[in-house]
Formats: sequence, C-alpha cells, structure tokens
Amino acid sequence: MTDSRAAGGPRAELKRCGMARGCLQGVKFLMFAFNLLFWFFVMLLLVFLLEATTTVLFFAYTDKIDRYAQQDLKKGLHLYGTPGNVGLTNAWSIIQTDFRCCGVSNYTDWFEVYNATRVPDSCCLEFSESCGLHAPGTWWKAPCYETVKMWLQENLLAVGIFGLCTALVQILGLTFAMTMYCQVVKADTYCA
Repeated sequence: MTDSRAAGGPRAELKRCGMARGCLQGVKFLMFAFNLLFWFFVMLLLVFLLEATTTVLFFAYTDKIDRYAQQDLKKGLHLYGTPGNVGLTNAWSIIQTDFRCCGVSNYTDWFEVYNATRVPDSCCLEFSESCGLHAPGTWWKAPCYETVKMWLQENLLAVGIFGLCTALVQILGLTFAMTMYCQVVKADTYCA
C-alpha cells in the first residue's frame, strides 16, 4: 500500500488543499478589511468632506451665525466673575483690554449683568481698582463683537492660507494613501 492510500487517498489530499485555499482566502479578506492604508484613506476623506461641508455651511449661514453668536456671548456675560468660570472671566478681560472694547454690542450689556450702571475694570480707558464704577466717559465705547469680527476679517488672508495649506496636506495624504494601497493590491495580485 502506498502512503497516499494510507492517509486517505487522493481525495483527502484535494480536501486538504481546498481547506488551505479557504483559509488563505479568509486571511486575504481579513487583510483587505483591516488594511490600515485603506481605512486611513477613508477616515481622512471623511474628515476632509466634513471640513468642506462645514466651510460651505458657515459661508451660507453667516447672518444666522452672527445672531446666534451675539446671543450666546450675551448669555455668557452673566457667567463673568462667577466661581468655576475663571477661563471665561480671563478671556473677557483680555479681549476687552487688548481690543479696547466693552461688552458684546456696547458697554450697556454689562448693566444687565450687574443690575447697575457699572462694567468690569477691564473696560476702563485707564485701569485702576473699581474703575468700572465710574462714569461711562471712562470706559471703552467700541463693541467687542464687531471689533473682534473686524480684526478677523483683516486677518482673513492668513486664515485662508492656513485653511488652504491644511486642505493641500489632506489631499496629498489622500493621494499617497490611495497610491500606496493600490500598489499593495497590485503586488498582491502578482504574488498570488
């Protein structure tokens, strides 16, 4: 008796080859499904599309965003100086000092917060302790929202260049990831 018959014959050999082929196809499928280059490409594409959609929506709804931003900022004024809101308090103080402005629309926004004719000391033309209790002639008159918005518009070129550079890097990442993925798939077909 030959060895192939002792082990089950030619049919057993074919069955083992079929099982090996099935296992290899399963491994190949798993390699495709968990291919990091492919999923990197998909995730980067999703992030890029999300950013593009957000940009288009931002420019389409600028007026609504303006109104909502002003409303939210006015609500945020009521948290100024409260416990647990040190970051917000510092942010308002820095903005009002650096941009020489007071309040969202004007200095009267603070009257609602304090229920009195006063503003934070960061609104004062010349800073001194409790200077926000003095007359309105000693406070900044410019609205912070419009002042910061004008500053952003003046620096829009820098923001635009940064956005375009980020998009270019993402597009290059998409291109290189897909090129490498295609090379891996191409090499896999030649090796198989």
